[in-house]
Amino acid sequence: MPYYKLYYHMVWGTKNRERTILPEFEVELYRVLAAKVIKMEGIVHAIGGVEDHVHLAVTIPPKHALAKVIGEIKGNSSHAVNHIIKPGFNFYWQEEYGILSFRENDLPAVVRYIQNQKRHHAENTLHPHLESW
Repeated sequence: MPYYKLYYHMVWGTKNRERTILPEFEVELYRVLAAKVIKMEGIVHAIGGVEDHVHLAVTIPPKHALAKVIGEIKGNSSHAVNHIIKPGFNFYWQEEYGILSFRENDLPAVVRYIQNQKRHHAENTLHPHLESW
């Protein structure tokens, strides 16, 4: 088994930045996102977001290409929302995404930032380099 310590902060938005991540299914959406990361042998450190985008802090094994991982997470989750969680709903992700790597020492700060997304957006205490995508 290979040894690795890889930490990524991923962020992407809903199609056209529509506010379609509804409170009624947000928790279930996050569960679906996490389940896909875990299925790909990854570790989820944090998931959070607001109505038009999500952030994930994850560790992904190096055998997986990051673009493919993100594509699979996005595809799986939009399918789950439209067909299982809220059938008939029109939920889609935009094609673009942002991804940053970070040091293990920064993990607690990144996790806090992601878990407090709603507060950061409400109070305009955003970190521009973590919101750019």
